Amino acid sequence: MKRKLVVVLAAAMTMSMVLSACGGSSSSGTSGSASSSTASSGKQLVCELGPDPETIDPALNTTVDGGNYITFCFDNLLAIDKDNKVVGACAEKWETSSDGLTWTFHLRDGLKWSDGSALTAKDFVYSWQRVANPDTAAPYGETVLAMVKGYNDAIGNPDDSGNTTTTPDPTKLAVTAKDDKTLVVELSAPCAYFDKLAAFATLCPVKQDAVEKDPEGWAVNASSYVTNGAFYISDWVPGSYIEFTKNPNYWNADAVKLSSIKCLLMQDPNAAYSAYQTGEAQMIKDVPTEEIASLKSNSDFHIDPTLGTYYVSLNDQLDMFKDARVREALSLAVDRKYISETITQGVYTPAGNFVGTGVADWDGSNFMDNANGGKTYIDINDYDGNLAKAKELMAEAGYPNGEGFPTMTYSINDAGYHKAIAEYLQQAWKELGITVNVDVVEWKAFTPLRRAGDYQSSRNGWLCDYNDPSNILQLMYSTNGNNDGKYSNAEFDAAMDKAATEVDPKTRSGYLHQAEDIMMNDASCIPLEYYNDFYLQNAKITGSWHSPYGYWYFQYADISE
Repeated sequence: MKRKLVVVLAAAMTMSMVLSACGGSSSSGTSGSASSSTASSGKQLVCELGPDPETIDPALNTTVDGGNYITFCFDNLLAIDKDNKVVGACAEKWETSSDGLTWTFHLRDGLKWSDGSALTAKDFVYSWQRVANPDTAAPYGETVLAMVKGYNDAIGNPDDSGNTTTTPDPTKLAVTAKDDKTLVVELSAPCAYFDKLAAFATLCPVKQDAVEKDPEGWAVNASSYVTNGAFYISDWVPGSYIEFTKNPNYWNADAVKLSSIKCLLMQDPNAAYSAYQTGEAQMIKDVPTEEIASLKSNSDFHIDPTLGTYYVSLNDQLDMFKDARVREALSLAVDRKYISETITQGVYTPAGNFVGTGVADWDGSNFMDNANGGKTYIDINDYDGNLAKAKELMAEAGYPNGEGFPTMTYSINDAGYHKAIAEYLQQAWKELGITVNVDVVEWKAFTPLRRAGDYQSSRNGWLCDYNDPSNILQLMYSTNGNNDGKYSNAEFDAAMDKAATEVDPKTRSGYLHQAEDIMMNDASCIPLEYYNDFYLQNAKITGSWHSPYGYWYFQYADISE
C-alpha cells in the first residue's frame, strides 16, 4: 500500500490578516492577570498549550495540542459539550435507522467557510474520502472509518498482512450527499459510539480547493487554512505564537465573546510559567514540575482527571524486544507507586492496567474494575516481588543479570515529567543489568519518529478521543496507524474484530476485555501512570471548560473585567 506521510515543518507563515493584539498587564505572584484590549479590537485570551505542533491538518493530527488548535478552528457534524454530551454542531439534527446501519445528518441552514463560501454536505464527503485515501496516510483512518461500508474497497482490500489486493478507491466509502444539507453514512456493522466519531477532529470538513491547491502546505499557511469553526488563523510565527481571530461566518458566531485567542508556542515550562507570572499569559498547560508542591494551594492551579494512560512503547520490530519475557521483565521492574508519589508528586496515578480510570464499560461501570477477574494485571503494591519475577524472566530469556542484552535507547520529548521519569527508568532497568541511554527529541520531530518506528523504546501516551475502551485498545491493533510499537498478535486482532461487529453491548465488552488480557499478557507496552492534566488558569476567564479528553474549550470563553 502506498503511504505518503505528510509532516508539517515549521516555516515562516505569511500573515493574511493583521490583528491588533494587546499584551497582558504585569502582576506579581503566581496568578496571571487576565486582560482585554481596547473596544476596537475586543478581548484577547492569551494561553500556552504547547510548542509548535507537528500538524494541524485534521486528517493527520494525532496530538492533543494540535487537536486543540483544530477544535478552535473547525466544527464537525456533532460536538462534545461542557457536560461531555454529544450535541449538534454543523448538523442540527440526526437520526439512526432501526438496524443501526444508516446515519443521516441534517446540516444547518447557511453554513459557510471562513472565506465566506458555502459549506455543504459534499464537503464532508470529500473530507471523509480524503481520510480513507491511503495516499493521505491518516493515522486515525482505520479507527474512525473502518466501520463505514466500503472502507476496505476505499483503501484497497488489505490482506492479512496489510497489503492491498485491489486498487484503492476512496469513492467506494459509503458517505453520500443526498443534497446540500443531508449527509448519509452507511455502516457495515452497528457502531454504538459513531456519534462520538462524528464529533472527532479527524473527520472535520476541510475545503477541497484549498487542500488540493497545496496538499502539503495548506495547513501551515494562514491564507490557505480555511476553517468553518469559531476562529480562523490570522497569524502564525513558528516558535513564538499562533493567533486565532473570531470567524464572523461561523454559524454560532453570536455566542463567541472573544475577538481572538493567542497561543504562545513554548517548549520550556519555565518560560510558560514566567509568562503566567508576568501576566503575558492567562492560562498555561505546561507548569514546571518543581513548582507543583508550592502551587497546590493556589486557586489558579488545577488538576483535572483525563481518560488517558502514560506508557512506554517498545519497538517490537527489533530483536531485543521480540521476546515477550523481556518486555514483561522491563514492565515488572518499574515501581509505579514511586513514580506517582515521588516523581509526579501525586499528579499522576499508578497504572496496573492499560485501559485506565473513568473509561466506561457496557453497563456504565469502570472498565478497569471488570478487567482480569477484578484484579489489576500488575500488582503495584508488590514492587519487590515484581522485581524478583523480572530478574527470573530475563534469565529465562537468556540474559541473566542483563548479560548479553544490548544497550537501550529511551526517547522522550523534553516536557513535563518525561525527563524525570526517564532518569528513573534508567535506574529501574539497571536493576536488571541493562544500560539505558536517554535521547531527548524536539517535539515536532518526536511523534513522526515514533510513528515511523525510528526508535528503540520511547515514552508514549494516549488520551481517549471518546469514552469507549476500544479507542485506546485499538492502539495495539496490528495495522493501526497509531501502533507505534508495531505490536502484532492475530488473537488480539481477532478479539477486536469481533468487538467491532458485535451488537450486544455485554458480549462486545467481553471481547474487549479478552483483547486487553491478550495485550497485557504479551506486555505489548508498559503502562506506567494514568494521566491527569495540571495547569494554571486565571479566575477572570469564564465560560471555558477542560474536557476529560485533554482539550481546553475557549471558543465560548469570556474575560471578566
